[in-house]
Amino acid sequence: MRTYLLPIAVLLSSGAAQAAELAKITVSNDLDLARPSETIAITWSEINRALPGALIQKIAVKDSQGNVLPYQVSNVAPQAKDPKGIGVAYGELYFQHSFAAGEKQATFTVEKTETVTQPFATKTFARFVPERLDDFGWENDHVAHRTYGPALAAPDTAGVGKEVLVTSGLDIWFKRVDYPIVDRWYNKGHDHYHHDEGEGMDMYNVGKSRGAGGTGVWDGKQLYAGRNYASWKVLANGPIRTIFELNYDSWDAAGAKVSEVKRFTIDAGQDFDTMDSTFTFSGPQQLNVAVGLNKKPSDKNQEEKIAVGRDGVALTQWVTQATKGAFGTAIVLPSASGITEDALNELIVAPVESGKPLRYYIGAAWDRAGHVKTAAEWQEKVKLMTARATHPLKATVTP
Repeated sequence: MRTYLLPIAVLLSSGAAQAAELAKITVSNDLDLARPSETIAITWSEINRALPGALIQKIAVKDSQGNVLPYQVSNVAPQAKDPKGIGVAYGELYFQHSFAAGEKQATFTVEKTETVTQPFATKTFARFVPERLDDFGWENDHVAHRTYGPALAAPDTAGVGKEVLVTSGLDIWFKRVDYPIVDRWYNKGHDHYHHDEGEGMDMYNVGKSRGAGGTGVWDGKQLYAGRNYASWKVLANGPIRTIFELNYDSWDAAGAKVSEVKRFTIDAGQDFDTMDSTFTFSGPQQLNVAVGLNKKPSDKNQEEKIAVGRDGVALTQWVTQATKGAFGTAIVLPSASGITEDALNELIVAPVESGKPLRYYIGAAWDRAGHVKTAAEWQEKVKLMTARATHPLKATVTP
């Protein structure tokens, strides 16, 4: 998915753990739907308890058939040190499994190896892009995105014609290859990545809108949005999952001073990213936050036709264009309290409390990428994301 950190029940005794050379992971699924490319996330401390002394470069993760699976060990929330050299100072273990329709359980093993395991092919990636006015770009093997930093918002004081754009909206780069393209497209430059030269293109319009998944405070009549992100932090960077945070300086929202930290979780094989936005404010007990989709997302001269879906916790678009194909965008917001709009954006709204994260999912797909071909197929993807959001996988770890 944009998947979830899984609840872990560790069923082992300390004596058995000391002797274990193999850890068994059992993952339960209570959906009947097929769930392709689910990321399974296990806190490394649980692996260490079942398999003490395991090192991230000397393990193999296998499915029930004995197939070796790509894996990643992150530095998210690690132990500070490993003074005994037993492998406790890591964060989380990630690997993926595609659940077939009706598959309720899957088992895996983590085994120590004598030889070093080489890194796996990168499918997710993110980075700060100082060479393009502080952009921040990210991608998986389906789609890429970017958003805008302080250098782009700064005035053109030197009078050299620097581009200026003040927005906290999120952009889409539609790719039709499964390998990373962010670095290559920035190297090609603006006049090239706005044309499809074989790998896809930037054809999505953000401007002053929310783009595809930007946020703001909604007072029932007006949207109050922040400026370009102020700072960034990468917490994990592929090959299976990438996690980063963007910090937004405080802005005035109808008298309330609001700041935001947006955490992005990007998983391989998915059309949706998982978002956790934490708003900090004083005064009111609660604010309403809106997540938006631009009403005019196409390139110029594309004679766009947009079908909008407003279905409880999901807000969707299917956009057809004259020459550049069709694409879908979506927001899934499980705690949504309503759907509305302003002059620039379709909006889906939910209440937030200060300091408590709001979880939602932003999705995009281009018909020329091949993962989605029709509006009906996009709606099915959105329905699956909605179901997955409320049916997390559950895992147990035993020696």
